[in-house]
This record gives sequence, structure tokens and C-alpha cells, in this order.
Amino acid sequence: MFGIDSPELLVIAIVALVVIGPKELPGLLRSWGKWLAQMRGMATEFRGHVDEMVRQSELDDIKKQLDAAPGLDLQALDPTKQIKSAIQEGMAEGEKALADAKAAIDNPLVEPESAPQVAVDPPVETAAITSEPLPEPAPESTPAGAPEPTPPVTAAAEDKPKAVAAG
Repeated sequence: MFGIDSPELLVIAIVALVVIGPKELPGLLRSWGKWLAQMRGMATEFRGHVDEMVRQSELDDIKKQLDAAPGLDLQALDPTKQIKSAIQEGMAEGEKALADAKAAIDNPLVEPESAPQVAVDPPVETAAITSEPLPEPAPESTPAGAPEPTPPVTAAAEDKPKAVAAG
């Protein structure tokens, strides 16, 4: 530090102890330490400001070089525009779906696009419950030689248990 070696520093400390005295030397060293800390803080702050100015000037130079480059559009590289457009598209789709749902709710007379197809179950014969025999259905006229049509069997009719005649 300042070109002072250990033996020279020891001589300065002994002279300071003799000249200043042992009672006042700790207070003097404490105030000298505070002064050195303030000087180091100021030097660090100054160095930080100089580094910031150098960094800023380098950034300005780079920005000028990029602006001077032909065919490079920095505004087109902005990712926030892409994010905003994606959000706006999603909002438009959501608003359209909401408007469609509201229109479907407001107009109940319009049938939905794909109404569920429900099979009608044929009536179940109740001969086991009543004591009277069921009347025979009237024969339909069919052309000669044509097979008689069979009623369609649905899965719901097969699953129902048949009534058993109690004897």
C-alpha cells in the first residue's frame, strides 16, 4: 500500500504511538478508518457511474449499427405483438361461442343441430296381468308371395324382462 513495506509501517506506528499517545491513538485510528471507508465508497460509486456510461455508449453504438443494417426490422421482432394477437384471436373465438350459446338459449323453438335419436319402445303385452285374452291384430294386406314384415327389435325391448303368467 503506497509503496510502504512492513518494517517502515512498524516504524510509523511506533512514532505515532509516541507522538499522539496511547490514549488518543485508538480514536484517531477509528476516525481514520471511517474516512478511508468513505473514500472507498466514493471511489466505488464513481467507478460504477463510469462503467454505466461506457456500457450505455456501447449499447448506443450497437443500436446505431443495427438501425443502419438494411432489411432488419426490429419492430417485427417484438414478441409482445404476437402474444397480443394470439390473445385477441382467442377472445374473438370465445365471444363467438358465447354469442352462439346465448342465441341458442334465447330461441328455444329452433331444434339443435344434432338432436339425440330416441327409439320408441313397442308396447309390452300385458296378457299375464289380465285374465282376458288379447284381441288378434287385423291382418294387413300384403302382396302374394311377399314375406310378412317383422317389427324391429330394439336393444331396450330385449333388456326388459317378459312377464310370466302366474298359474
